[in-house]
Amino acid sequence: MSGEKLNLSQLEQYLSKAAWILKGPVDASDFKVYIFPLLFFKRVSDVYDEEYQSALEESDGDVEYASLPEMHRFEIPEGCHWRDVRETTTNVGQAIEHALRGIEKANQEYLYGIFGDAQWSNKNKLSDSLLINLIEHFSQYTLGRENANPDMLGNAYEYLIKHFADLTNKKAGEFYTPRSVVHLLGLILDPHEGETIYDPACGTGGMLLECVDHLNHNNEDYRTLKLYGQEKNLTSSSIARMNMFLHGIEDFEILRGDTLRQPAFFEADGLQTFDCVIANPPFSLKDWGAENWANDPYGRNIAGVPPQGNGDMAWVQHMVKSMNSTGRMTVVLPHGALFRKGAEGKIRRVLIEHDLLEAVIGLGPNVFYGTQLAACVMVFKQNKDTAKKGKVLFIDASDQIRVGRAQNFLEPKHVQQIHKWYQAFEDVDNYAKVATQENLLDNDCNLNIPLYVEKIIEDNLPSVEEAMAELKEAWEASLEAEEKFKEVLEKFI
Repeated sequence: MSGEKLNLSQLEQYLSKAAWILKGPVDASDFKVYIFPLLFFKRVSDVYDEEYQSALEESDGDVEYASLPEMHRFEIPEGCHWRDVRETTTNVGQAIEHALRGIEKANQEYLYGIFGDAQWSNKNKLSDSLLINLIEHFSQYTLGRENANPDMLGNAYEYLIKHFADLTNKKAGEFYTPRSVVHLLGLILDPHEGETIYDPACGTGGMLLECVDHLNHNNEDYRTLKLYGQEKNLTSSSIARMNMFLHGIEDFEILRGDTLRQPAFFEADGLQTFDCVIANPPFSLKDWGAENWANDPYGRNIAGVPPQGNGDMAWVQHMVKSMNSTGRMTVVLPHGALFRKGAEGKIRRVLIEHDLLEAVIGLGPNVFYGTQLAACVMVFKQNKDTAKKGKVLFIDASDQIRVGRAQNFLEPKHVQQIHKWYQAFEDVDNYAKVATQENLLDNDCNLNIPLYVEKIIEDNLPSVEEAMAELKEAWEASLEAEEKFKEVLEKFI
């Protein structure tokens, strides 16, 4: 059974079942802390065995040759392989911890801290029998490249990310952006071979992987991309790194840290800049570091200081500052970022005066996990096409959803329609409007979409003359009916 080639639904069921084994002692919101590292540990061990076997065959059974570090993508030190843990029956948590730390240490450059900080040896939570069950469950299948290629394993991994978001639904939005929204951002950003892509709030890496998919879809070589991400949450940043490896991505750098307080990527003269910047940052972040923004050492205070209790415009400025001279960016924000007055209004004004804003797209309500809010997408370009200079496209896509019971869904047809409107960059009754810079300044840089996209209400009401004629007709018909009624009545009297 363990050597068979897996299909996606088998893999998905297998991973869901692993979560069920933890159910009870472990809160659903913590499943990810344990399941993802185990899955990655199993994958690394199985790939190591595969590499070992092929090196053995290549060298006519030379064990020393097959064990050389250069024969392996990742090194697994003595006593740190999956089978070493599987053979352990007491203090299993300790054995897992020992193996994970050992693998991280042996592969410092790539895997440092990747397994996170789960307390595997906490027996109150994870008894030996539960861990033995979990290890046995994971041992059912071999997860080498032969029977679980990176695309499939990556897809199963993302299924698991969504599955956990569904299970917990508390603050899941921080952890998971709906795939359709991610896809829309990727289409608009339109990355190409050789470009650098940066997500300053990368979560589990979905936006970066969307850019990889985008190139695959266009028959371009995704391996020429350089991916960069920063993520504050330890678990999410670890999952993002594992996610990249499981998708077969080699050229990436995902660092942990608070982007607004301590950005992680630098060049000689300041912040590193990129071709493409993409993000769904946490909405209206309260404690974001306003105290340092007035004298931001990284020069991101290009348009002013956002309000202390709301970091939306800090993310926008950080992202704008992270674009290179031909850079472009797409960001998901709550609608309030478009029209709130005060400091945010001033920041919008500077961005508009510098002609950086290209499009504002309003999405339908209740598309995101854990919030009823309708979100919007803002598109910025460091250097807009000549035909778009001094102009901003507004799209009202609020009805581009399938309404569900607990949640609404942005489906592929909706994503395609929104993207078509974006590409056309022209007026469409009820849906799209190209506004000039003057229009925006006249509205005091309020970007609320209804100010620009007017809804034409088709009332279909008749004119006064038509109404009078219809009334006269109806009156005569009623008189006639009354006469008939009298005649019928007389017959009965």
